[in-house]
Amino acid sequence: MTRPSSTQPPSAGSPLVDLVDLSVSLSGTPVLSKCRLSLRPGESLGVAGPNGAGKSTLLAVVATFVTPTGGSGAVLGTPLGSPRIPAVRAEIGWSGHLPALYPDLTLGENLALSARLSGHPASRGQQVLAQVGLAGAAGIRAERCSNGMRRRADLARLLIGSPRLVLLDEPDAGLDQDAAPIIDHLIRRTIRRGGAVLCVSHDAAKLSGWVDRVVEMRDGRTT
Repeated sequence: MTRPSSTQPPSAGSPLVDLVDLSVSLSGTPVLSKCRLSLRPGESLGVAGPNGAGKSTLLAVVATFVTPTGGSGAVLGTPLGSPRIPAVRAEIGWSGHLPALYPDLTLGENLALSARLSGHPASRGQQVLAQVGLAGAAGIRAERCSNGMRRRADLARLLIGSPRLVLLDEPDAGLDQDAAPIIDHLIRRTIRRGGAVLCVSHDAAKLSGWVDRVVEMRDGRTT
């Protein structure tokens, strides 16, 4: 499935993600099997499949947090498993199933910390909270926020800087309908800046509204 995009620049340069016959076993159980995936600058790709298909594991591999047990792969030009891999993580923005927030910090404190860690002034955190509709919630501790508010704040983290590679796992889970433009803005902004987006979901129809190409995943393999 494809969606025409008037804002997407032509793909150019080496792939930001390149997986060839990649396999992963966790505790001896095969999770991914001979996966193939290529993602170039200016591309947005969706991976659709049922629960247990291996989508989240695939995303964790691309995020460089899971090392493949077979095949080969490279992310941002660095081979997976290389000792140089930690250096590329600063250029990857990942929003997973659980918002990456400290529960005992306020939303403002969480975003200020993310801003400082990425080399931006703390005030940048307040700016992105406003962009996702949470300007008035900056003083609320994350543990006291609704799941939808935490999800918005987690997406706001990715708006602080300019990651070359954005990874989204079921990005609309727990979000109200009014938050959908946040996801679209994040994807389009990344593409305009020459980055790439990989988004996984069980819902292929939703993916096709966000990204330019969707592939299916079944039994740990992309098709």
